[in-house]
Amino acid sequence: MGLVLLVSIIVCAYLAWNIGANDVANAMGTSVGSRALTLKQAVIVAAIFEFIGAFFAGDAVTDTVRKGILSVDFDTVTVGFANDLMYAFIAAMMAAAVWLTVATRYGLPVSTTHSIIGGIIGVGLVMEVQYGTSLIDWEVVEKVAISWVVSPLMGGLFAFFTFWVIRETILDAADPEARSRWVAPILAIPTFFVLTIALQFKALKGFFAKAQSNGWIENKSDWLPVTENGVWDPLAENAWFPINSLILACVVATIAAAVLAYVLRNYDFKGEEDGFHGVERIFVWLQVIAAAYVAFAHGANDRSNAIGPMATVYQVLSSEGGELAATADVPTWLVLLGSAGIAIGVMTWGWRVMETIGSKITDITPTRGFAATFGAATTVLIFSMPFLAIPVSTTHTLVGGVVGVGLAGGAKAVDFRVFGKIVASWLASIPAAGFGSIVIYVAAGSDPINMLIVIPIALAAVAYVIWSTRDSEVYVDEALADAGGAEIVGPTYFELFHTHAEVVEETVNHMLLAVRCAADGKDTSEAIEATISAELRADHVKNELRRKVGSGKWNLLMRSDDFYHMLARQDRIADYAQNVAEQLSFRPLYDNAEARAMLKEMAEAVAKTAAVYEDTVEALRDLTLSGFTKTGREKLGDLIDDVNLAEHEADLVESRAAGFVFSTGEDDPLAAVHMYRVLQRLDDVANACETAANAFLPIVYN
Repeated sequence: MGLVLLVSIIVCAYLAWNIGANDVANAMGTSVGSRALTLKQAVIVAAIFEFIGAFFAGDAVTDTVRKGILSVDFDTVTVGFANDLMYAFIAAMMAAAVWLTVATRYGLPVSTTHSIIGGIIGVGLVMEVQYGTSLIDWEVVEKVAISWVVSPLMGGLFAFFTFWVIRETILDAADPEARSRWVAPILAIPTFFVLTIALQFKALKGFFAKAQSNGWIENKSDWLPVTENGVWDPLAENAWFPINSLILACVVATIAAAVLAYVLRNYDFKGEEDGFHGVERIFVWLQVIAAAYVAFAHGANDRSNAIGPMATVYQVLSSEGGELAATADVPTWLVLLGSAGIAIGVMTWGWRVMETIGSKITDITPTRGFAATFGAATTVLIFSMPFLAIPVSTTHTLVGGVVGVGLAGGAKAVDFRVFGKIVASWLASIPAAGFGSIVIYVAAGSDPINMLIVIPIALAAVAYVIWSTRDSEVYVDEALADAGGAEIVGPTYFELFHTHAEVVEETVNHMLLAVRCAADGKDTSEAIEATISAELRADHVKNELRRKVGSGKWNLLMRSDDFYHMLARQDRIADYAQNVAEQLSFRPLYDNAEARAMLKEMAEAVAKTAAVYEDTVEALRDLTLSGFTKTGREKLGDLIDDVNLAEHEADLVESRAAGFVFSTGEDDPLAAVHMYRVLQRLDDVANACETAANAFLPIVYN
């Protein structure tokens, strides 16, 4: 039986690794998507808090039948049944782990709890046939199915409401920065109150149980809700919300709000060097705190998913007669195995699901990421209370929260194709893990030799999947190398878009110099060459941005096709500017001092239009980094109006210049026509600026 124990330990470690790799996105995906943390920073933070929660806050005793899926009469359990159940749990762990590997490989955030449940249901069905009895509690399974709808729906509603409050009270204020100095501390009170309650009720259940057994507290019910027959009176012995917990939560919330108010009193809201503008910097810290809580709570709660079945296996193997009881002690070495496995899973493969949560469903800013994480934490707390006791999934709830904050920006802000794939993976979790567990259990036949053959074959298949995707891995040493946060976050799409606008403006300025040289009768070759070179640099930036958008990591402020169209309009400005410079090389301009002065005036009006357009793109960049505030949208709208006004002024200059050239150019008609063509090309540049700026209007008014 020593070999069976060794195989079961390997399967348990593999399952723990998968739980860390998939469920870590619950905690850190939105932080990475909002750029509050780099990917590697998020990996480090998640690994630390997952390990601390799993090792120090997990229960010392676990149910032998997780989640109450199997209804077993432990008073009448035979040695044969206990032996079969041991192999059944090994099969269930392996099947759940394989399914998690498949889901993680494709970046799909699935519920590890539901995967374990699916594995147990599968082997439970086989054992029902074996023993001619009813084992599966279908009422519990029904609650699990209900949670597929309830948890994402409620998570989305709470997240939507949280972001709506932030937007109405801060982001849409006339002066968001001034408003945030006193509103943010107020919002911190319910935030830290809920997180503290959730920390006690969800993550520290094992701590309070240990404290009671060691005599540190008289009764854990003074801090934790009773499991049944509770009352709403916090002073009662059977309170749903004990007074001690409420007082502690109030104290923590008050202290946190006071500290935040003190910090914000003289807070510098610039933050351009970090890629954040305005009030978003405040919510970076709130989001990271909420994410760290989710990681800690996940480690404390979901460690049992990894080692709970293994504890049952160990109980059967270590007892003299292969006995099985309703609960099993969790030895320290098994706690360490599960905790370390989860942490390593975070550091090696967790980035795949983080990417889906953080960037593929909707565009995430720190305010939105905080709203999604806080909404998920609130939902899980409420539905885990004994008076509801609906087993909701943190994964499902957080995905719902991300969709909820996305919908706050309109239905177009959510990629429902990605969301549909995620929902399909949720629905597939139980049957996929169940089918896998049936295959493994039947193939093993409760025989140690067969099990020693089946499990290595399954592990070999999994190893092949991992090996085949090795080129895109993030390894442990790379993750740990960034513990200091030295990595520089790459620019966002709209930061690159602004970079392109800057090079476009540079192209126009070189064009302006070429026009001035031509009008003054000077050599234009150097200025023309500089214009062409600048236009080529603009093309390089454009192509880089196209590749970035086409890589599948597109954020969803708008459809990628709309962004491509917007980029093409902006690039047309540089194309027309280059065409102006090239026109100047064809032949001398109309030799009339007044006409040439008007040409320079026209070129300067066009350059002014391009400069205002670049300011508009800069405002667009800032808007996308600042939570899309009302003030930011108004500023963008005003600048779009300024571009239109500047283009109109250029039109007036072009009209005067063209009329003058045609009225006085009879003596040299070819030169006059040539100057008119240059004026037309200059007008094309100004018109292109106006067209490109007007493309931003849907962002202003949506």
